[in-house]
Amino acid sequence: MKLQQLLSYTRKAVDEYQMIETGDKIAVGISGGKDSLTLLYALHGLKRFYPRPFTIEAITVDLGHPGFHLDRIADLCRTLEVPYTVVHTDIARIIFDERKETNPCSLCAKMRKGALNEAIKKAGCNKVAYAHHKDDIIETMLMSLIYEGRFHSFSPKTYLDRMDLTVIRPLMFVDEMDVRGFQKLYQLPVEKSACPADGHTKREYVKNLIRQLTAENPGVRERMFAAVINGNIPGWPARTSGK
Repeated sequence: MKLQQLLSYTRKAVDEYQMIETGDKIAVGISGGKDSLTLLYALHGLKRFYPRPFTIEAITVDLGHPGFHLDRIADLCRTLEVPYTVVHTDIARIIFDERKETNPCSLCAKMRKGALNEAIKKAGCNKVAYAHHKDDIIETMLMSLIYEGRFHSFSPKTYLDRMDLTVIRPLMFVDEMDVRGFQKLYQLPVEKSACPADGHTKREYVKNLIRQLTAENPGVRERMFAAVINGNIPGWPARTSGK
């Protein structure tokens, strides 16, 4: 996938779900993975021509895993002229060494989000962009069905009243396969996760399940995605033409 196509998908999401308003200062959560770096490129590119002027700032929460380096990502942000903040934490030590969590993902996500939100507010941002793509939305829906017994998935835009902060997901129409292609084409400086729990989660199980379903039922991913965006899920904003 080339940048022009990425920007087209991004603008479609931003327009149809009214994600960006004039004067927004948007924090981009950078994990170091391909998804968040693709999101950074997408919003940086969109910012140059979008009719509603906005600014972006990149923020990484460093969990404290040994061997996790951010030098190349910092270099990229300097090249793009995007302000970059790294929040150093002891989350990894607390979860794995002190608490010795056997199911660490939920607590880690909660602590990471708390640190990120604090940094976002300190930077004066009123919105935060998460890098969830189409596959994430489909996987979350299926996880919700399997483990919670309800039809639900990420909302494209959510206002967090306790934080006075709006969450947006501009990559919602982008396939993970296209993100992977964009990463290779533009040689994004991906920093691989050093988490020992990475790749051993319920989400990874559901990802493999969808892969199997797709092989046996061509088109099933698109049908599941259509079911989500047309499913009148509580909390989802109205979808418009955006023009």
